[in-house]
Amino acid sequence: MTATTGSAQKIARAYTEAWMSKDIGKALAYVADDAVCKAPNGTFEGKEGFQTFIGPFAGSLNGATLIDVLGDDTHAAAVYTLDAPFANDFPGMDYITVKDGLITQVLSHFDLSPLIQAGGNPQH
Repeated sequence: MTATTGSAQKIARAYTEAWMSKDIGKALAYVADDAVCKAPNGTFEGKEGFQTFIGPFAGSLNGATLIDVLGDDTHAAAVYTLDAPFANDFPGMDYITVKDGLITQVLSHFDLSPLIQAGGNPQH
């Protein structure tokens, strides 16, 4: 499956909705082979790295709400809240870069302190 070209805002929305619904394969269809994800718990490279990061994380969620996706043709910010085993209404944001219709970088921002306070492992 190849992601269609379009604005970063549309691609970021589709990518975020896919991992939120735990459809990791669909989410990865929007990711370039050499993409990089930088998150509070590490840097993940390539599709395999994205799967290592998103798969366990999305699989552990009890729910997710996409608040909004703002962006233009090359960059977007997806703002969301998650219901995780360690906290409900847990806020997060991804700043997404898109080139040639695929995600090339995600800067994922969230506070790990609720996970750590609950005794969880921030490295997954």
